[in-house]
Amino acid sequence: MINLETISPIIIAITLWTIPWKGYALWKAARKKHMIWFIVLLLISTAALLEIAYIFYFSDKKIRFNSNKVKKKTSKTHE
Repeated sequence: MINLETISPIIIAITLWTIPWKGYALWKAARKKHMIWFIVLLLISTAALLEIAYIFYFSDKKIRFNSNKVKKKTSKTHE
């Protein structure tokens, strides 16, 4: 049988550990306008593992959605 007296302190400890990391990661994602990361961090609870990975690794990476660059054609005028 599950002992509620031992589970409750564990849940409280995990919650107290997660809240500051989640808050900082959400703040950083919002400031950098990383909408997809903001939504993922908001909806998924990973005991701060995803939040820490975002803060220290993914937030400083440049996000590319399309690797093909569009080149402008420049017209040269003949004199």
